[in-house]
Amino acid sequence: MLRVPWTARKTNEEVLKETESTRSLMNRIRRRQAKFVGHIMRREGLENLVTTGRMEGKKSRGRQREKMLDGMTSWMGTKRVTDALSESWDRESWKDMIANAKGQGT
Repeated sequence: MLRVPWTARKTNEEVLKETESTRSLMNRIRRRQAKFVGHIMRREGLENLVTTGRMEGKKSRGRQREKMLDGMTSWMGTKRVTDALSESWDRESWKDMIANAKGQGT
């Protein structure tokens, strides 16, 4: 294990090079989100309605927030949200899609 004192003037990138590792936190978070969404989509409850955006009522004013599913489809490389939702019913294909996701960011 590499020990770096707090008084050393090293950037995060320098420490990552010394340990020969990469940043993997965002990919780990996205994979867990994808597993959770797959779990929610297989159920027919309130969580499914909220996640897919099929709630009744008026939209709030201003710029709409980015939906979780929109961000996931861009990360997974699928073209449409409906393709991702139909894949979630088959657990094995959903797991394969998560494992082969292209991942963006650091």
